[in-house]
Amino acid sequence: MAGNILGTTVYYDGDCNLEKLRGKKITVVGYGSQGHAHSLNLKDMGMDVTIGLRQGSKSWKVAEEAGFKQENQ
Repeated sequence: MAGNILGTTVYYDGDCNLEKLRGKKITVVGYGSQGHAHSLNLKDMGMDVTIGLRQGSKSWKVAEEAGFKQENQ
């Protein structure tokens, strides 16, 4: 399924086995444009996702509004 576009290998959904991630905690560091997208995508797929943010980060409230909860430190 993986293809080659302009000399770069491109992977698709069919190339991934999500069962290898089930039951594991996945931590995404940051909640900017990339962290936001990856965190929500993984969460929507039923994965156990946490987000690493500094306390007081501008993104903290946004992450909580998306359904991510603060964990004990």
